[in-house]
Amino acid sequence: MRIGIVILPDQRWSVASERWRRAEEYGFDHAWTYDHLGWRDLIDGPWFDAVPTLTAAAGVTSTIKLGTYVASPNFRHPVHFAREVTALDDISGGRLLLGLGAGGIGFDSAVLGEPELTPGRRVDRFTEFLDLLGTILTNPATTHRGEFYTAIDARSIPGPVQQPRPPFVVAANGPRALRLAARHGDGWVTTGPQADDLASWWRAVAEISSRFAEALTAAGRPLDAIPRYLNLDSAPLYSMTSVDAFTDAIGRAADLGFTDAITHWPRTASWYAGDEKVLESVAERLPALRGI
Repeated sequence: MRIGIVILPDQRWSVASERWRRAEEYGFDHAWTYDHLGWRDLIDGPWFDAVPTLTAAAGVTSTIKLGTYVASPNFRHPVHFAREVTALDDISGGRLLLGLGAGGIGFDSAVLGEPELTPGRRVDRFTEFLDLLGTILTNPATTHRGEFYTAIDARSIPGPVQQPRPPFVVAANGPRALRLAARHGDGWVTTGPQADDLASWWRAVAEISSRFAEALTAAGRPLDAIPRYLNLDSAPLYSMTSVDAFTDAIGRAADLGFTDAITHWPRTASWYAGDEKVLESVAERLPALRGI
């Protein structure tokens, strides 16, 4: 079991830089930040962009994997994003994990004035986004004319440090997205569905995990083909509420076949409100937790 942590981009770098350093010192395997223009009731700020945040994080760390959680077509275009990905992978020395999702409704999808897409159309767009981004990153020049995107002789030189490209960790909950992750993903990440109580959430996560296994088999890939990431904090109970809560969540995730679990850095209020002393205690137990 590998364990990662999300550091929201809601603090000035004078504060955030220490969190990224500590995430590595604590021994987390990967650290992520949200790739949104604004998120839920935190849209009024402070809020910072994921790409420069990860660039700066690469400069204050040396071993921990760094990831977008998750980039989406809501405001990313494959041509420009491929350049950012190439730069991030180079600056981090090949430590980039590229979390990618179809994008939901809300601020990110409304702020640019684009019409709201149905869930099916968002997956259609995401399919083309994944295909084009992967093609650009693995070819020196790409021309593409699709339903959602156009690229005219888009360049990708010198290409990423990681070959053929940084890992695509595909976010998926629904049937079509799960099939997409099974076919194209170098990793799969899920939040599970919304649920009113913890037991219901874990049952639903088990069902989604089973459906993903079926999608892998249908795609002709072995069940252990790619890592499986679970966002622990989509559950009704924040995983960093206590050491016991975190330990229980890691055990449940491992029992369901997840190879990686993701928690969130405690905040003083609102989303993921918690005590950093719990984080420190969890960090002391990370070696043992990995063996659960």
